[in-house]
Amino acid sequence: MPLSRAKIAATAIRIADAHGLDGLSVRKIAKELGVGPMRLYDYVINRSELLDLMVDAVYAQIAEAGQHSGWRATVLAIVHRTRTVALEHEWFADLLGARPHLGPHALAVGESTAAALSQAPGVRGVDDLQRALGALNAFIVGALRREITERRTARSTGTDVSAWQAALGPYLTRMLDTGRYPTVARLVIDGAHLNAEETFHHNLSTILDGITSHPHT
Repeated sequence: MPLSRAKIAATAIRIADAHGLDGLSVRKIAKELGVGPMRLYDYVINRSELLDLMVDAVYAQIAEAGQHSGWRATVLAIVHRTRTVALEHEWFADLLGARPHLGPHALAVGESTAAALSQAPGVRGVDDLQRALGALNAFIVGALRREITERRTARSTGTDVSAWQAALGPYLTRMLDTGRYPTVARLVIDGAHLNAEETFHHNLSTILDGITSHPHT
């Protein structure tokens, strides 16, 4: 059976989508491809290289966001596409920020993002660009990991996210009843469960607004 790195990565992605990274193994990939496990090592040296191939295959999907008219539209398209893809491949968020992603598609997405941000009114040099990219990437990693963690928790507890967030444990209830944490109590008790997509877009827009109007001292 003809093999290729792309075919191995695609099979690994299907397994990780179904079982997570903990459920991913060379043996499972080989079994699905109908070959012996040792055959895979002719194409992939180790697990780290396999993960790099999988990650870059996902970045190829993100790259489909393409270029748009104006720096902001391009960044919005790339970041929203990143969220969509991460929700389809939840394991991808586990690898964001963990190590540099230097595959060709990852570099292409990075180039498109950096080139677009470099055109933002508040970005006047390479230092500004580094800070803008750092702020944007920190938001993406944090927001996606939190959203996906909430989805996983909801699945494991058999409730939807809204019900899970509203279900206060005895300890938290006792702590809030002390009156020492009034603002936290307000957020927990009175705060509405916000739509994840709308909140993501709102917070992303806030980040981009800050980049645009960043004061220089």
